[in-house]
Amino acid sequence: MKLTIERAALLKSLGHVQSVVERRNTIPILSNVLVSASQGQVVFSTTDLDMEIADSSPARVEGAGQVTASAHTLYEIVRELPDGADVALSYTGEDPRLEVQAGRSCFNLPVLPAGDFPVMSADGLSYAVAIETGELVRLIDRTRFAISTEETRYYLNGLYLHAVVEGGVQKLRAVATDGKRLALAEMPASEALAGTPGVIVPRKTVGEARRLMDDAGDTVTLALSAQKARFGFARATMTSKVIDGSFPDYERLIPRDNSRVLTLDNALFAAAVRRVATIATDQSRAVRLSVEAGRVTLSVRNVDAGQAVETLEAGYEGEPFEIGFNARYILDVAAQIAGELVQLRLADRPVGTVMLDPALVLDPADAGVQYVLMPMRV
Repeated sequence: MKLTIERAALLKSLGHVQSVVERRNTIPILSNVLVSASQGQVVFSTTDLDMEIADSSPARVEGAGQVTASAHTLYEIVRELPDGADVALSYTGEDPRLEVQAGRSCFNLPVLPAGDFPVMSADGLSYAVAIETGELVRLIDRTRFAISTEETRYYLNGLYLHAVVEGGVQKLRAVATDGKRLALAEMPASEALAGTPGVIVPRKTVGEARRLMDDAGDTVTLALSAQKARFGFARATMTSKVIDGSFPDYERLIPRDNSRVLTLDNALFAAAVRRVATIATDQSRAVRLSVEAGRVTLSVRNVDAGQAVETLEAGYEGEPFEIGFNARYILDVAAQIAGELVQLRLADRPVGTVMLDPALVLDPADAGVQYVLMPMRV
């Protein structure tokens, strides 16, 4: 194998694939990148056995072939090479090393046989549809913060992607929950998604897909099966296993009859939460909201650190009530609100004046998102 590639193109391709590789691997071949050279292009592939990323780039190929070498080492070498350099990669069976040459710099890296590199099958990926990149970015950004990190409930460790039909309109919906909060975002979708199996895309896959979307062009091709998900980008593809489990019936967790409506300036509300939460305990970070007509008072009491109180103007007409939330959860949701206002819909069933039912949080500027927050006793 022998090829020459411009340093910027090589660095971009390696940057796309090397993050999949774990720093510590008990299986040596999983630390390597598969370099596959053919006429006019080179493809770089990495895998952790659950996910595979392949990225192609134009190159001057003098000899076709395949070889594997350390993904992180090769990436670090190329990153240190001067801008505009042409990088030559060559490998022959006579010398069991990959030679990397650019100008006066020359490196020789140990290799492993390309035949040992595990390739993820694309069998069963029959449902495929092109989605506008910006819309898929929106779906992921609005929901992934709520993906659970608790490994015991593994079926919550991913983003639930599935097709729904509402009002005769086909939609692609993403849902994430960790049991304390829920995030839902949806977008109109092609009829080609009808019958697509709902899949739970692992948290790591979601993060890698979102990163690759920054260079994806106008559209992303999404292909799904009951066992795998594949994202097709401009020059890259990512194939991943999905979580083998059943996502909970999230529909019953979304409040439908919350009649108390509280409207706030989102930026002012988030800033006030951050300020009063500075004295909250690290464990609970509980903030109390005392709501009455025209205003809401945020307060935190900490036996050791003192007390913080701040009052904001609010759009609310009704009986006074109190409710408590985890400050971090409020701020996570506030960060996803696209418009100037945020709307909290609360149940009309307080215990005394204390609200204990889940709150529905809506973005008046984006009807395609919903958030649910579980309250805290404060």
